[in-house]
Amino acid sequence: MFALWVPSALALAAYAAAVLWRDESSGPWPHRLLFVGWLAHGVATAIDMAGIGSGVSGARFGFAPALSATLWLVVAVYAVESRWVPLPGVRRTLAALGLIAVALAMVFPGEFRPQAASNWAPLHWVLGIASYGLFGAAVLHAVMLDRAERQLRLKTTGGAGMPLLRLERLTFQFVTAGFALLTATLVLGWWFSSPWRWDHKSVFSVLAWVVFASLLTGRQAFGWRGRRAVRGLYAGVVLLLLAYAGSRFVLEVLLNRSTA
Repeated sequence: MFALWVPSALALAAYAAAVLWRDESSGPWPHRLLFVGWLAHGVATAIDMAGIGSGVSGARFGFAPALSATLWLVVAVYAVESRWVPLPGVRRTLAALGLIAVALAMVFPGEFRPQAASNWAPLHWVLGIASYGLFGAAVLHAVMLDRAERQLRLKTTGGAGMPLLRLERLTFQFVTAGFALLTATLVLGWWFSSPWRWDHKSVFSVLAWVVFASLLTGRQAFGWRGRRAVRGLYAGVVLLLLAYAGSRFVLEVLLNRSTA
């Protein structure tokens, strides 16, 4: 598919250049390379998931396109936020993750789904990917928070580029938004699924929802902060990854079979 490989190749090249460009004081070019990679990444993701040029009607989806779309949203959050707040050391990491995500989507493009189980299914999928992206942004900020706290304890230079309390508050704003979208995703999934199936995806999704609900409740009622709160975030995100991306990886790659 020429329409897919051209933007994918451009995204790989731009992300690779952004990773290899180590000099943070060389002006806007490293960030421009990341932006070019992000644009090409978005085009490739849209073409891939819409099945453009494939000759088959319907959308194509799987674990790699889901991770690719998630990384695209995380880079979008970084691109917006970095215009107002310095985020040192993040560009090269995101470029490397974007490089991996695009490459995985090229190798494991997923499967076509000509028909949705319900008219609400596309909204269910969009909300699910959006929640993945918001939790991914929360993890990005949590990692920066961990690093800044470690540097503060060791009294080394560097930092997150913003006050710790503001960074922590921003982290859990993303968690709250992701939790709201995850809740809507589960409600829609329960609504149009007939009957509701307690498969691996459903079980891990509900477990992730319980972890995030407990985390937000504990933070509000008991003031959970710091490492305890961040570990709860990591645990919920791992469960959420196992819910769709993990189960699809097992089916598509390890077992080499498709599923609805």
